[in-house]
Amino acid sequence: MTNGEGTMRYEEGGNVHLDFHGATNTTIDFIVERFGVDAMDEIFKKVGRDVYASIRNDLVAGDTRQLVRHWRHFFDREGADYDIAVGDDRVVLTVRRCPAWHHVKALTGSVSPHFCDQTSRTNEAMAEGSPFAIDTELTGEGSCRQVIRRRA
Repeated sequence: MTNGEGTMRYEEGGNVHLDFHGATNTTIDFIVERFGVDAMDEIFKKVGRDVYASIRNDLVAGDTRQLVRHWRHFFDREGADYDIAVGDDRVVLTVRRCPAWHHVKALTGSVSPHFCDQTSRTNEAMAEGSPFAIDTELTGEGSCRQVIRRRA
């Protein structure tokens, strides 16, 4: 819910179906090929604004806790090699091995060059209109740094 307390909306359990990421990879390539990168970016932005509306609402209210819980839940659930450093003026998520990226690589042999755009564009849309910016830096194959910081 809001302010990071209680049960989290985006905390589904059950089996992890990593093949979902393979389907996402294929869909991204299809949309980019058929409609272009801008169309794909708009879809990811809509996800950030609408699908993750309660996280976005908390960010707009100045609260990062639900997003941090969301990250922890999914990266733990999928067995990622990551850590999160929560500081006074920023939160840094360091993903050393992204299970989604590596599963797609093993499944298909190649990962869409736009696969990680889903993270960047969704984060940007969640932070839009909030006191925060979320910057995503790709640091290698299947690794990144996501930084939530207060806007200047």
